[in-house]
Amino acid sequence: MKKIIIFITLLLSISTNAQIKLPRLISDGMVLQRDTKVKIWGWASAKEKIELTFDNKTYKAITNAEGKWLVVLPSQKAGGPYEMTLKASNTIVLKNILFGDVWICSGQSNMELPMGRLKDKYKEVIAKSENANIRQFLVPDQYYFANEKEDFTAGEWISANPVSVLQFSGVAYFFALEIYEKYKIPIGLINSALGGSPAESWISEENVKKFPDYYQEFLKYKDGTLEKQIDENDRKISQEWYKLANNSDEGLKNNWKNSDLDDSNWKTMNVPGYWADNELGNVNGVVWFRKEFTIPKVQENIAKFILGRIVDADSVYVNNHFVGTTSYLYPPRIYSFNSNLLKEGKNEISVRVINNSGKGGFVLDKPYELVLGNDTLDLKGSWKYQLGAKMLPLPAQTFVRWKPVGLYNEMIAPLKNYSIKGVLWYQGESSTKKPSEYYALMETLITNWRVQWQQPKLPFLYVQLTNFMDPKTEPVESNWAALRQQQLNTLKVPNTGMAVTIDLGEWNDIHPLNKYDVGKRLALQARKKVYGEKNLVASGPIFKAIEQKESKLILSFSDVGSGLMVKDNGELKSFAIAGNDGHFVWANAIIKDDKVIVWSDAVIDPFKVRYAWADNPVEANLYNKENLPASPFEANLETKQ
Repeated sequence: MKKIIIFITLLLSISTNAQIKLPRLISDGMVLQRDTKVKIWGWASAKEKIELTFDNKTYKAITNAEGKWLVVLPSQKAGGPYEMTLKASNTIVLKNILFGDVWICSGQSNMELPMGRLKDKYKEVIAKSENANIRQFLVPDQYYFANEKEDFTAGEWISANPVSVLQFSGVAYFFALEIYEKYKIPIGLINSALGGSPAESWISEENVKKFPDYYQEFLKYKDGTLEKQIDENDRKISQEWYKLANNSDEGLKNNWKNSDLDDSNWKTMNVPGYWADNELGNVNGVVWFRKEFTIPKVQENIAKFILGRIVDADSVYVNNHFVGTTSYLYPPRIYSFNSNLLKEGKNEISVRVINNSGKGGFVLDKPYELVLGNDTLDLKGSWKYQLGAKMLPLPAQTFVRWKPVGLYNEMIAPLKNYSIKGVLWYQGESSTKKPSEYYALMETLITNWRVQWQQPKLPFLYVQLTNFMDPKTEPVESNWAALRQQQLNTLKVPNTGMAVTIDLGEWNDIHPLNKYDVGKRLALQARKKVYGEKNLVASGPIFKAIEQKESKLILSFSDVGSGLMVKDNGELKSFAIAGNDGHFVWANAIIKDDKVIVWSDAVIDPFKVRYAWADNPVEANLYNKENLPASPFEANLETKQ
């Protein structure tokens, strides 16, 4: 009897192992690349016969000794939906398949940022987003160092509609919308991006060897031991810090969210603002804020607090009722709640802010208001505040997920068999610490990916860093400007295109909300460089050449379109020049015959020129007449483009 049970178990095991298993990408609703051969692959038992039926044709394969199989389908025109049947010991039917153009959308948080974060800005766009021909596959945010993964742990193809589109990358969705409306071709977006990631985390082990420091850093994590130790230690430190903050918080102990609390002895400060700039000083920990506001009449409606951004985490209460929380500093604070929590007359909002390092408080130049129906109540101005718990700063985390190679192995390598049209890339903020190496990193990454996909001319379209941080009144050095120059230099790599966004940023937010124009400018690059609209003006002016005439520099540009212009017809700004001493001063600048002439009485023999060379060059106003901004740049009389 025991032998029979063992035999049956063995048969069941063999039968189970023999069944076809498909990668997550090969699934219902997938978008396959048109006009090229397409690979369909998966796993089964060794030497298993696989049959794939598509479009009334059958294709056969036999798995290798490792149980892997692959079928190559001939080129197909755009269209669908289709079905595909796979047979071995089991049968799988894949439905709702489209052929169109597939784009990898990668980089860091500005690519990852979903439409859900933009829902207040683009309400009408989201409401009209029903479109079965625009689809996204969201790759899980994971990393791995030991080797290249063959599949993802999760993920599915979803088509755009007012609910699902909230998960789509904002930049990628607006790109897809532009391309689809122009060509009516199904668009598949593979969203493989992770906030905060530097370029080296997206490069393979073999290719990162070109950068010895990064390669040695990668080797430390390859066996997983150090990674586990660091993650456990970081987690323990964080948990203990927040536990102590909560246990020490006088506000939690004494219910400072209570609308009847006597706060007459609390200090006051203006919101928005940072408490380090007020009497409390530069302390970390928990600070409570309260403000009384009056409503003449409560409407039956959904109310909404819009509280800009808060550093770092917050919990919000109205009249002693919890209405929302955010655990980190970047997302906009938008908290919807039922208006029955409000009352006619006086009301009280309480905000518990936890700041673990740096300056805590309310980010400037953001909206702080209560929206009730069609009415808006401004909440800026004087608030009362009280320190709940004073803490030492939380020690910095290691962020193992950003280490070299890890994201490539987990989030890019499993894509290598999937035919694609091109790559959309938005990354660079996390690489500004070492801008001088960025060109070499990107040239390596682009080559690496082209070899992986076996497409030597794979289009690679990327976004240049936007404007960010405080503006400066004098010419200064800037890592952000230096990184933009490296991105400009990357145009030397064939089949690349760059979307200039120097006018789309927000000085106080590394995640500017205008993702429509970013997607549109990437789409312009694609239309010209990928879809063949050769006469299309797809870029603003790009520096081309420099010459000296007496004490003036004459600058030439490509991509002038219908001609150079000054935005808003003002005075041309943001040019600076220097002699051999490298000391830059603001320069006069004019447009003449689609060239820019720059000079300064302070520099008799100019040698170098910079345009929009700052973290946030607020007066960068050189455009072409197609209303596309010029790229920031640095050049000297020896510069060759």
